[in-house]
Amino acid sequence: MKAESESPTQVELEQFVMVDGVDLGDVLVAATGAKFVVDARTLRVRDSDVSDKDRAEIQATMLGPKVLDSERFHEIRFHSTEVNRLGTDKWNLRGDLTLHGQTRPVEATVERHNNVYRGSTQLRQKDFGIKPVSVAGGSVKVKDEVRVEFEISGK
Repeated sequence: MKAESESPTQVELEQFVMVDGVDLGDVLVAATGAKFVVDARTLRVRDSDVSDKDRAEIQATMLGPKVLDSERFHEIRFHSTEVNRLGTDKWNLRGDLTLHGQTRPVEATVERHNNVYRGSTQLRQKDFGIKPVSVAGGSVKVKDEVRVEFEISGK
């Protein structure tokens, strides 16, 4: 999630699960669809621009009932409904994202560099039943519209 501060808070996906044993790269190249499931409880804040104390507070807030509610909603899921090749190693994906128990359509542009896929999309937290919060004593306020950037390593 991007905070109103100058640098975004980085969240690390510690677990990437391939669905049906299909490698993301093969799926994208074949343009037959992309799917992934992430255990929300494994997300970690990596922002080095905040103190350890603030990072821990951001982590707890992100996983807690005010944001992801990861104990109640364990999984974040994406299933593409359309894949369009934009060029060599670049695609536009449309699909359904399930986050915080809500499923909404999203669109993302994905690029492949070696065996790493990088992309981004814009989300409105309220669309997923999440109310934007403040953390770190109010010094970090998260906007409703957040830019989600992701990086996935192919296996």
